[in-house]
Amino acid sequence: MKHTIFLIATVALLSGFYGCGRAGTGSFAPEGETVFDGSGSYALGMNIGTNFRMSGIFPDMDEFARGMQDALRGETRYTMEEAAELFHSAYTAAAERRNEASRLQEAEFLAENAGRPGVVVTASGLQYEVIVEGDGPRPGAFDTVRVHYEGTLIDGTVFDSSHFRGIPAEFPLHGVIPGWTEGLQLMAVGSVYRFFIPSELGYGSHGAGPQIPPYSTLVFEVELLAIVADE
Repeated sequence: MKHTIFLIATVALLSGFYGCGRAGTGSFAPEGETVFDGSGSYALGMNIGTNFRMSGIFPDMDEFARGMQDALRGETRYTMEEAAELFHSAYTAAAERRNEASRLQEAEFLAENAGRPGVVVTASGLQYEVIVEGDGPRPGAFDTVRVHYEGTLIDGTVFDSSHFRGIPAEFPLHGVIPGWTEGLQLMAVGSVYRFFIPSELGYGSHGAGPQIPPYSTLVFEVELLAIVADE
């Protein structure tokens, strides 16, 4: 991860030289080099900024610009090796602060949600509420089930939905996150439940791609359509 993030920063330094001049002062490009026009420079900065934002990097823009300008002149404050170490340290510290904030947010949400009427908390910490109670059989941990579902973060952001795809999902319960393995076994076929899955029963400290950050509580509304093996 640190090499990937530092590569983004390096690309910003090396590629951004052509667009880092201050307004009215022109470019820092050496004589004879091709200079991006205004729109191209903006697009380059937009691309770099988007990569930074997705990686959780929000630099001091004055120092960021100074680093690019110094690198272009060939008179940098640090060697590339020193810069790599400094960047890694700063990124690690920022990630730790971000993760701590996420852990606190999760704990506050789960504590408040557990007190809502109709919410049941299991011994593992899984929380759920019954929307519709079916009367069919209940699956076991090694059964394959067919479901419709929608998954959101606690802020309502949808990260996955079988309804959107228009096709129910099928999977063995022993092959999914622990919150699903436990939760689906509570449901009878025909039921609709809403699950609040703590990160320790979901994707934990790593998250899952850009859509599910580390320490994310996952909210799933699930309709159990069938136990496939029983059909």
